[in-house]
Amino acid sequence: MADGILAQQFDEQVLQLVYLVAAIMFIQGLRDMTHPRTATRGNLISSGGMFLAVTITVLWFEILSPAVLAAGLLVGGAIGAYLAVAVETTEMPQLVGLFNGFGGGASAVVAGAELVDVFAGGGPLSVELTASAAVAAIIGSVTFSGSFVAAGKLHGVVGDSPVGTNTGHALKVAFLSVALVAGTVLVVQPSLFGGVPTAEWIPVYWLVVAAALLLGVFLVVPIGGADMPVVISLLNSYSGLAAATTGFVLNNTVLIVAGTLVGAAGMILTIIMCESMNRSLANVFFGGLGGDDDSEEMEDIYEGNITETSPEEVVMLMETADRVVIVPGYGMAVAQAQHAVAELVELLEDNGVDVEFGIHPVAGRMPGHMNALLAEADVPYDKMRELEEVNPTFSQTDLVIVTGANDVVNPRANEDDGSPISGMPILNVDQARHVVVNKRSLSPGFSGIANPLFARDNASMLFGDAKESMQALVNEYKEATS
Repeated sequence: MADGILAQQFDEQVLQLVYLVAAIMFIQGLRDMTHPRTATRGNLISSGGMFLAVTITVLWFEILSPAVLAAGLLVGGAIGAYLAVAVETTEMPQLVGLFNGFGGGASAVVAGAELVDVFAGGGPLSVELTASAAVAAIIGSVTFSGSFVAAGKLHGVVGDSPVGTNTGHALKVAFLSVALVAGTVLVVQPSLFGGVPTAEWIPVYWLVVAAALLLGVFLVVPIGGADMPVVISLLNSYSGLAAATTGFVLNNTVLIVAGTLVGAAGMILTIIMCESMNRSLANVFFGGLGGDDDSEEMEDIYEGNITETSPEEVVMLMETADRVVIVPGYGMAVAQAQHAVAELVELLEDNGVDVEFGIHPVAGRMPGHMNALLAEADVPYDKMRELEEVNPTFSQTDLVIVTGANDVVNPRANEDDGSPISGMPILNVDQARHVVVNKRSLSPGFSGIANPLFARDNASMLFGDAKESMQALVNEYKEATS
């Protein structure tokens, strides 16, 4: 008997040791992801930790046979490999949103399955179990539906909110109230009867899930596309918190550690994103970014003040420049112009020009979007400068080429005029000697306001698709320097 107890304790210690190794791999992987040079290694280490944790859990508790586990890993790995190859980099934010949603949904389903399992076995429904399950249901379900709405908005298949602002707020309060009340009933009711399971308690859990799913929809639907980087980051944090809470439901150490890491990292990133936009999280969810398209104001700013340029004229500026900074934006991503941009940079450097990229934290549709696009085109990481690094150098820069960016270079952010972007940190490209802005038109960014940069004396507009325009610059520069 004693030998059996010792063997059981030893087995448990082995399991916890493997979980500890997996947790250390998660932490080291996250640490490596803080720098572009080690990000790939960090991703591999974290993936290895997750593979180890999943495999040991499934085999240890005999959830699946080794053959079924292997088949599942092969199928899942094949789907992941296909997505990695097939999904365009411009669509990566949508994919990240879907992954967040699946993570939150899985947490809610697993927590509910544990309640059903305990009920079927006649075990006690403790307050710890029901409270953790209720929290996992709310956070996980909000993450699931909210992430799918966010992905739909980024992909252009989900439009504006079908209800007014006041009605939308009322619906949010209503669904949140239902979820909280149902969750409270789930926690309190079993304790009134000594924790003895009864069939009435399980539907209460799914009522929590249903209310939270609707809450997630109405939380994200009113939010504009410009705020999606913040929303995606926050939902990523939610998916981690849901996983950590489910870890408490299952009493699973590695799930708690992994979920907490994701939740904390996502929340820190969300705070950084909000600071980069000079906005609070509450303003993102309840205020929104974007003013009315004031055509009269735009006409006053642009009328007679816009200087249009051509690839030939831009090449003349490049030939006399010693230092060039390129500022990418979502327009570059949409046009898939990163390879043409990378080729242009290579040509400039071959002629002795110092070239760097100025990267704004919220350029694109998710954190690091521009960095990922440029890395895909083999642009060295040391050429990508964050806002704080590159801003002091603009006054010593001969030429700035802005391709597909708008609000992140709008000087109105530096003015206290009550505009939607007032106070937002921007790239101060207007301090450079010459600025060339490559856009399809003078249309405003997501803020919905005019950009005085376009009318500055040192700025000129290169109208056209980003990929076509950058390729034209490449061809003209080759011809001029050959």
